[in-house]
Amino acid sequence: MALNFHQLHIFYTVAEKGSFSYAAQALHMTQPAVTMQVQALEDYFGIKLFHRSTKRIELTESGRTLIPYAKQSVDLIRETEIAMSKFTKMIEGRLQLGASLTMGEYILPRLLGPFSKDYPNISVSMKVMNTAQILDEVLSHQLNFGLVEAPIHHPDMYTEAVLSDELKLIVPADHPLALMDSVRMEDTLEYPFVLREQGSGTRRVMEEELTRRHIDFSSMKIIMELGSTGAIKSAVEAGLGISILSQTSVKHEVTLGLFKIITLEDIAFKRSFYAIYLNSTLLPISAVSFMTFLRQDNLSRWL
Repeated sequence: MALNFHQLHIFYTVAEKGSFSYAAQALHMTQPAVTMQVQALEDYFGIKLFHRSTKRIELTESGRTLIPYAKQSVDLIRETEIAMSKFTKMIEGRLQLGASLTMGEYILPRLLGPFSKDYPNISVSMKVMNTAQILDEVLSHQLNFGLVEAPIHHPDMYTEAVLSDELKLIVPADHPLALMDSVRMEDTLEYPFVLREQGSGTRRVMEEELTRRHIDFSSMKIIMELGSTGAIKSAVEAGLGISILSQTSVKHEVTLGLFKIITLEDIAFKRSFYAIYLNSTLLPISAVSFMTFLRQDNLSRWL
């Protein structure tokens, strides 16, 4: 019998999860199948890798020795798939992902077209949800991975920045500030603001940067908090207030002359969008190909 990667991956997942049953869920296998593969690996080396009891499992000394090598093999397979995905344009499969609101409504639709031209045999299924819902569905294996507006700090989750974005001051075309190309943040405080709700990725980026620059957030005249970028754009268009939004999300309105983007001289609201997926999961080649696509440096030509 030869040593194989599949068994090393299963062993690594069991060790990471601390349970054969949890590992089976993560790997979409039955628990007996997971146990059998670990036993086969133990038979190959002629040693025990786990101390088993009715309540828990623990790595043996030999198991602890094997862990870094198993992890290296998992990482190497991931890197290999990433490197080769750019050459496998005729792969087939289904891409299932979750995307937060700004990503799902304004950014990914512009990128899925070019991606589909490169990978015409990959079908795409995307859910647009908030970050908490995406995290839950990735953890429960309902989604391969998600794209969110803030890093996720979870022990089972891998997080990687894949796209950059900047929030800008957005005003109606007939607003007094529209006569200027740039203003200071304090110049905006006399005007009413329409913003995303507290807890949203967009709001959090704005609040954190204001705090970092020692600008009092409470000095803003927030007359309305809304749960979607689309609702905010409608409110701004109706003249209810000005806002701070992703410049990508207002591209259409700026082209039509409805909005003007104003540069803030003393502050910049920059952020990244993040891909998240389980540490123990090897993404399907369709997802690996999409991640490779997102890592390109020239995506801005479509945004």
